[in-house]
Amino acid sequence: MDFQHSAKAQDYINRVKKFIKEEIDPVEGGYLRELHSLDNKWVILPIVEELKAKAKSQGLWNLFMPNEEMGAGLSTLEYAPLAELTGRSFLAPEVFNCNAPDSGNMEVLEMYGSPEQQEKWLKPLLAGEIRSAFCMTEPDVASSDATNMQATATIEGDEIVLNGRKWWSTGIGHPNCKVGIFMGVTDPNAPRHQQHSMVLFPFDHPGVIVERMLPVFGFYDEPYGHGEILFDNVRVPLSNLIAGPGRGFEIAQGRLGPGRIHHCMRLIGMAELALELLCIRAASRTAFRKPLVNLGGNRDIIANARMKIEQARLLTLKAAWMIDKVGAMGAMSEISQIKVVAPNMAQEVIDAAMQIHGGGGLSIDTPLAGLFTAARALRLADGPDEVHRGVIAKIEMMKYKKYMKE
Repeated sequence: MDFQHSAKAQDYINRVKKFIKEEIDPVEGGYLRELHSLDNKWVILPIVEELKAKAKSQGLWNLFMPNEEMGAGLSTLEYAPLAELTGRSFLAPEVFNCNAPDSGNMEVLEMYGSPEQQEKWLKPLLAGEIRSAFCMTEPDVASSDATNMQATATIEGDEIVLNGRKWWSTGIGHPNCKVGIFMGVTDPNAPRHQQHSMVLFPFDHPGVIVERMLPVFGFYDEPYGHGEILFDNVRVPLSNLIAGPGRGFEIAQGRLGPGRIHHCMRLIGMAELALELLCIRAASRTAFRKPLVNLGGNRDIIANARMKIEQARLLTLKAAWMIDKVGAMGAMSEISQIKVVAPNMAQEVIDAAMQIHGGGGLSIDTPLAGLFTAARALRLADGPDEVHRGVIAKIEMMKYKKYMKE
């Protein structure tokens, strides 16, 4: 394994780092203060579109997309350090058109979409003209086991009919969210992992009802948000079916592999920012006539944070390298490992930074509370820790099948 950055990746790292430092960092605090001051926060402030235009003009656009005709043409391993850099900023993922769930949805449409679907939905997503959502999790069943899914996608002639309730659908509060991907049961009698389909639907379609937005620890994550949606007899053309009936799980696996790398590297960026803030606070704040860094075992906390960040980064880079070499299915254990390790690590490091900031660490005067909220949520998103540990253990025990008793 060689994790040395390619010349192409290093060029993008330098350019992305420069753009964030010179264009995003100076305005992000003001952007957040202005947004939080509004009665209606579900809006696009002009600075966002200005930054997107600058990023696009500099070729810092669709960085996650390995297809050179659609994006930067970087491998998973090459994109990983860029995802880490964007994790340090609330604005950067959208500014570079790399924010979830849009990135995953674009990958789905690039890999599995029909020419018609790509023309209608992928092109405007790639251009950053619209946003999208992914509707999989349901409130009434244990969604950690996606085969529990109750929502249906029933084929009736030249239409497919969507019924059910989804929640924690990210991005549906954004004013430009125009399309979603719905996953539901098409054939309950088919083999377990061939019962489900994925279907595109427009948000302005009759029967698509956004019932409420869901806060996480009191944060609504405006203007993106997470919501609960009722699908009440939503009829869309059969041409909105992605890839074909029964291919929902296949598409989900193709979508989630690289996406988990993106999440984990952003978490590492979040942890790096938290550790930086922790160290600045520890060096500059005095209590009991000493800098905080010399009190209460804080040096051990700093050292442990650095070691855990480095360990998580190396494990994530290994998983990215494996995806590039053998595909997501060949890296299932490593992908599950990072999905457990990275959010837990980030949560711990951010919590330590909050503690050293005292009451200010709980406020919106620092980004720490928002970072902690995101890290905690990502221990559930794309599968809870327990499910990933089960996958890891299952793959590990396959090495010892001969010892297993009936």
